[in-house]
Amino acid sequence: MKNIPIQNIYFLLCYAWDKLDERGVVDVDSAGITDLINLFARVLVNGTNHLLKRGFDRGYILEREETRRFRGKLMFAPSLQRNLLRHGRAACEFDELNHNVLHNRIIKSTLVRLLSNDELDKTSRQHVRELCRRLHEIDAVEVTSKLFRNVTLHRNNLFYDFLLKICQFIHEHLLPSEGPGARYFRDFWRDEKAMRSLFEKFVRNFYRQNLPGYDVGRENIKWQWTSIDKQNDQWLPTMQTDVTLESGTEKIIVDCKYTASLFQEFYDTKKFQSEHLYQINAYLTQLPFSKKNFRAVLLYPAAAAAFAPADYLDSIGRRFSIHTLNLNQHWSKIHSDLLDLVG
Repeated sequence: MKNIPIQNIYFLLCYAWDKLDERGVVDVDSAGITDLINLFARVLVNGTNHLLKRGFDRGYILEREETRRFRGKLMFAPSLQRNLLRHGRAACEFDELNHNVLHNRIIKSTLVRLLSNDELDKTSRQHVRELCRRLHEIDAVEVTSKLFRNVTLHRNNLFYDFLLKICQFIHEHLLPSEGPGARYFRDFWRDEKAMRSLFEKFVRNFYRQNLPGYDVGRENIKWQWTSIDKQNDQWLPTMQTDVTLESGTEKIIVDCKYTASLFQEFYDTKKFQSEHLYQINAYLTQLPFSKKNFRAVLLYPAAAAAFAPADYLDSIGRRFSIHTLNLNQHWSKIHSDLLDLVG
């Protein structure tokens, strides 16, 4: 999948994150960027500059200070321990409204971290460095995966959510290299588990955004088996679809796969992946009867010429198809191919 254009990876992520409105932060078609680290650096710089023009978010931060002027809550224990009162001073605790809130600190820290990456080009490095200077009043923080869960946003600052997703992505994929202090950006598409989840979320949110008249989501399919001993029901695994599209007359199940090939080989003979076929067959056999038109689709991403669709019918005439989606083409063609798949 290394041949997927950088623009398409960005669109995949924006769809998967459900952040289509924010994807215009960078015009990836004209930016001339060919790698993710510089793309994300440009997105983070442009997005942060947008926040600065609009007004950086502020919040009340708990401060502690030794002062001659009483503020907020008097802290008796430390004031007595340090003998401050005798000198006309006191330890006080108070809330102060400033820009040093957690989401701003994560953005600042991620920008600082980007400067340690050897793959950052000259232009991106200059923009990041200039922005760090503008954010001199904001303290850096050690960024961890847990830290992102501690951020609280509301309706008026939701644009931060997009930038924090960029920050989290950088945090998860910016790794130390062998050189002292240097870092490199991991090719995340080599992580099959992460890419499988990304592809699935992209397809589901794409149809949710572009297929009016259909309910789009995941569906739990109940086993059409009756347990002789009721306590044995608990051992049956949950059968959940990746994507279910349902209208008043039609139901389509799309099962998204992310594998190097849609084929397996036995003695130089190519066959479809049997495990994937078994899974689709389980959906078909366990679905309750419905008068709606039904289709099931196995969908594979591809970074080369797409495989011609293979169509089958089961014993009662329900259609099942195997498709590939070529991700190494212009985004408008990906858009139309996905709509044609369920058209």
